[in-house]
Amino acid sequence: MEIVIKATQFILSLSFLIVLHELGHFIPAKLFKTRVEKFYLFFDYKFSLFKKKIGETEYGIGWIPLGGYVKISGMIDESMDTEQMKQPAKPWEFRSKPAWQRLIIMLGGVIVNFILGILIYIMITFVWGVDFVKPDGVKEGFAVHESFKEYGFKDGDKITKFNGVEPLNVTDVNKHLFLRGITSIEVVHTNGIKETISVPENIGEIMWEKGIMQPFQVIIPPVIDTVVAGSPAEKAGILKNDKILTVNNTPIHYWNDFTKAIVNSDNEINITLKRDGITKNISLKAGKDNKIGVAPNRASVVNVQHKNYSFLESIPKGNSIAIWTLKDYITQFKYVFTKKGATSIGGFIAIGSIFPATWSWEAFWSITAFLSIMLGFMNLLPIPALDGGHVMFTLYEIITGRKPNDKFLEYAQIAGFILLIGLLILANGNDIVKLFS
Repeated sequence: MEIVIKATQFILSLSFLIVLHELGHFIPAKLFKTRVEKFYLFFDYKFSLFKKKIGETEYGIGWIPLGGYVKISGMIDESMDTEQMKQPAKPWEFRSKPAWQRLIIMLGGVIVNFILGILIYIMITFVWGVDFVKPDGVKEGFAVHESFKEYGFKDGDKITKFNGVEPLNVTDVNKHLFLRGITSIEVVHTNGIKETISVPENIGEIMWEKGIMQPFQVIIPPVIDTVVAGSPAEKAGILKNDKILTVNNTPIHYWNDFTKAIVNSDNEINITLKRDGITKNISLKAGKDNKIGVAPNRASVVNVQHKNYSFLESIPKGNSIAIWTLKDYITQFKYVFTKKGATSIGGFIAIGSIFPATWSWEAFWSITAFLSIMLGFMNLLPIPALDGGHVMFTLYEIITGRKPNDKFLEYAQIAGFILLIGLLILANGNDIVKLFS
């Protein structure tokens, strides 16, 4: 059932984004009196699931869920209709239009993606508001990764400032370290001493290379608060208020230690716990998702605050969230070109997995907004077969006054298509490897 819910959200989100992206091309094409032969959700190689012709345009749904397209007359695109390009140019064809009109048609899709992302974030802010944790809201401080203790951080540190400024949400510390250029963090140690600790300017690259993406984790005591009915934990006799002492003889100090130990365990899991002052030993096996069905009382150690926004207030706030989402994604994108990056690229399984296992409209729209901005940026990359490739050639024409010949554009489109197929195979291949490993 969880897989069905995730898949449904993914397909719905993807379909929504594809249709609106293609409308971004379709509408300016129509405004400039350019003929649009097809408008498709998903690809219709050989046959389509549904199609209906209205006027000069065939609307349909293909059977290959890898995207969608609009086929514009007189344009070298994914349809690779080279026969049409051998004929003399017609007034209604894309190639007959002025360069500035062609540029607007090609930019239409990504512009819609960016505007859509902003609008969704504004809506989310207005409808659901924003949750955040102030520095004094982390009552037990943070557990620190061993490698970060070399800089001077200690378990139990309470973080008060990033780069000399109090953060709105202190639990964003890992994201800010990785993506937003933090060079100093002010902390209060458990002995009450305040200290400003410097970190290397390339701390994001260090985190990436060492695989330390969560150097700071909120300290939550390893005390059971919830036991899921029918779970391995309930069947083994674990109860609320049990305190975890060890897992497979590994000492447990924080809840994070407990979850790591469970995930890294193979076969039988031996847990030592304390209940009403008495030590007990319990053995069990985790479920297929490497979980045993327990949860801590996070609310007792993390004070999550909430702020509602009026519609007018949500406009700048939502816009700010969208801009930072784009900036963070661009910053993160550079890691794709590292040796490790090739194995970290995810495909449809990776994208689908970020949707929650239970239906949540807030989560659905938040992920959809992120994907919209991500797709906008990816489509702007100057790769033939993407919108950015067409934009690149059109800008070249506008600047130099010389239009690349159709044969060159045809070869470039083929090369770009092969590159994209290769990346698609790599990304989904990584998903399959991770799934079975």
